[in-house]
Amino acid sequence: MDLKDIRKNYSRATLSEKSLHDPFPLFEKWMQEAIDGKVAEPTAMMLSTVSEDHKPSSRVVLLKLFSGEGFHFFTNYHSRKGNEIKANSQVALLFFWPELEREVRIEGIASFSSAEVSDKYFNDRPYESQISAIVSPQSQQVENRQVLEQMWKDHHEFAAGAKLKRPTGWGGYMVQPERIEFWQGRPNRLHDRILFVKEENGWIISRLAP
Repeated sequence: MDLKDIRKNYSRATLSEKSLHDPFPLFEKWMQEAIDGKVAEPTAMMLSTVSEDHKPSSRVVLLKLFSGEGFHFFTNYHSRKGNEIKANSQVALLFFWPELEREVRIEGIASFSSAEVSDKYFNDRPYESQISAIVSPQSQQVENRQVLEQMWKDHHEFAAGAKLKRPTGWGGYMVQPERIEFWQGRPNRLHDRILFVKEENGWIISRLAP
C-alpha cells in the first residue's frame, strides 16, 4: 500500500494570536462552528492515559460539559481508563474536526466531577443508557455478547420503569487544562499553531512552528 502521496492542502481559515487572552471563548466558538457545520461527532475527543508501568493508551470519549474550570466526560471508574487515571492523573485530550481543518490538543489533570454533576448527567441520559451504565463491567472480559444483552434485559425487567440511581462506580471526570493548543490547517503545511500555557497569573500565549 503506497500512502506517501495522499495529502490535502488546507485553506479554509486562519488563526492569529492577536486579541486572544483566554482559550475557553475560542474553544466554545470552535465547538459551536463544528456543531453548526454538522461535523460528524463534534464532541468526540481522543482521551490518552498512561498506566502504572508507563504504557500509553487512547480511546474516543464524548465531551459532555465544559467551562472555565475544565472539560467533563463520563465513564465507569473501574474501566481501564479509570484505573489508569487513578494511577496517573495526567491525561491528554484531542479534538479533530477535519471538515473545518482544525485540531485542539489539551493536556491537564483529571479528577472526579462532583457528585452533583455526575448525578445530573446520569439522570439526563436515556433510560436505556442508564441501564447499560449500571450493568456493564466496562473493560472486563465477558464470555460473549449474549451475556451482556441478557444482563441488560434482566435489569430492564427488574427495574420495570422505576427511577434508576447512578451506580457509585460510574460518573464524571473533569480535565483541568494546563496546556491547550489550537491548530488551524494552512496552505503548504505552514499551519497555524497557537499555544496557551496555564500560569499562576493566567494564560501565556505563544505561536508554534508547524
